[in-house]
Amino acid sequence: MDNFGLLVTLGAVALVLILLIGWAISTYNRLVRQRNQVKASWAQIDVQLKRRYDLIPNLVETVKGYAAHERGTLDAVVAARGAAMAAAGGGASGVADRAEAEHLLTQALGRLFALAEAYPDLKASHNFAALQSELANTEDKIAYARQFYNSAVQTLTNSIQSFPSSLIAGMGGFRPPDYYEVAGGERGPVQVRF
Repeated sequence: MDNFGLLVTLGAVALVLILLIGWAISTYNRLVRQRNQVKASWAQIDVQLKRRYDLIPNLVETVKGYAAHERGTLDAVVAARGAAMAAAGGGASGVADRAEAEHLLTQALGRLFALAEAYPDLKASHNFAALQSELANTEDKIAYARQFYNSAVQTLTNSIQSFPSSLIAGMGGFRPPDYYEVAGGERGPVQVRF
């Protein structure tokens, strides 16, 4: 082999190496962007849940004014809110733990709204209706944020598990995050009735 042939071979090997390194860097950066999208979408769930937590004390106080003797239901809502906030605040809580705590809170709120059916004055209260409407709006935003989170998780998981990007994901320590799955077979938004 002459010098020209050797140079061509070395050039081809160098070009392949440069392309391979460029692909690896591009794949790694794409995985990082997708992981950051998952984190950002999880943060949006937190924002909406905080909004929900902030509405609940006002709702409980409004109901208390009309149905103070329904202490068990009111206490259950307050306790479920506290448990959900604790799950949100605990760094060790996983997605499944948060979903379970939110499910219990949703059930308690459902019982609270069912209780309102027995009190016509409460149902007619402008304050209660406004809080119910705001909570329904917040529930819709929570559902959208969860959907967006799960979509981001799916995109990242597909990238992590697809060949050849799985090679870079394995070397980079990328792991598929958990989906936000609704606990207890609950599907759809909370039924808020007026």
